[in-house]
Amino acid sequence: MTRTAIIAGSGTLPRLLAEALNHPVYVTLDGAGAPEGIDHVTARIEKLGKLFKELKSHDVGAVVFAGAMARPKVNPVKLDRHAFRLARKLGKGDDALLREVLALFEDQGFLIRAATEIRPDLLLAPDTLWGRKPSREDLEDAARAHEVLEALSPLDVGQGAVCAGGQMLGIETVQGTDAMLSFVGATPERLRRAKGVFVKAPKRGQDLRIDMPTIGIETVEKVIAAGIGGIVVPAGGVIVLEQERVKARVKEAGLFLKAQ
Repeated sequence: MTRTAIIAGSGTLPRLLAEALNHPVYVTLDGAGAPEGIDHVTARIEKLGKLFKELKSHDVGAVVFAGAMARPKVNPVKLDRHAFRLARKLGKGDDALLREVLALFEDQGFLIRAATEIRPDLLLAPDTLWGRKPSREDLEDAARAHEVLEALSPLDVGQGAVCAGGQMLGIETVQGTDAMLSFVGATPERLRRAKGVFVKAPKRGQDLRIDMPTIGIETVEKVIAAGIGGIVVPAGGVIVLEQERVKARVKEAGLFLKAQ
């Protein structure tokens, strides 16, 4: 039986995939835990060759990457030849680094599976709308934020942006979505023309097998705290976790979440 290994980062997504897979192998870095009753492999980024051997010994033929992962800190003295190849990309942008990660696993004969192949229900259908109906100004702000993200795609900057009253309040960079939303929330009222809209979307050409944008209830709470009026994501392009909780909270807070 060919098995799938979950290369697990933080958050709930790895465990959701483990529940959906038949006899998965759960891989964590530097000793993090795993769900009870699932075969568990711990790995170090410096010893990828050892990880490849362990996965093959467990009859793993495919891998899926799930959850947030920070750029690894590596000990250059301990790098094996596979990890050395990856370390050369650490100074590059996220897209280049992730492409190298995929290439390393594919070169070892592993099939790369997308999280949404295993759990397609985590994506939103076109024209999904939760909460209030967005105004024309909301839709114009969403279009402006998306236009900015499209323009920045070749520069490998980020996946999120906030536009309010036609002006940009925040663009996600290496600090991540939460930091951007906190920054927007700290913007003085005198500089804000409207509540604004948060847009989360993949970069053009991004490999969604390993880097599918994700939002969940924590994202919604940070949007609320930042005083933003709504959220727009591309249908089929962003994972939405805990959807019933997200839907209820969006309605309760008087926001909207639209997939288009």
